[in-house]
Amino acid sequence: MRELFVYYRVRVGSETIASSLVDAFQTGLKQRFPKLGARLLRRPPSLGEAQTWMEIYSVASGGGGVSAEAQQAIEAAALALAPHLDGPRHTEVFIPVERA
Repeated sequence: MRELFVYYRVRVGSETIASSLVDAFQTGLKQRFPKLGARLLRRPPSLGEAQTWMEIYSVASGGGGVSAEAQQAIEAAALALAPHLDGPRHTEVFIPVERA
């Protein structure tokens, strides 16, 4: 099961609009991909510095993980964030550890 962890820095002063944009596109993604789970986290803020945020995407058990199609949709939807970011978004893909 593939899970995505996407992290980036939000420009100082852009936190409110960035949060609204992420809420909107995550809501749309969950409607398009009903089993998709989406979360938004941030590191504790440091006064006057860009915040580091992380989006986490997973699929309910038995759903096979985040598909390539869903990942492409996530990346396309997130383009709206670009003017509010301090640097690029970084996507990491993780899968469960197989245990004997």
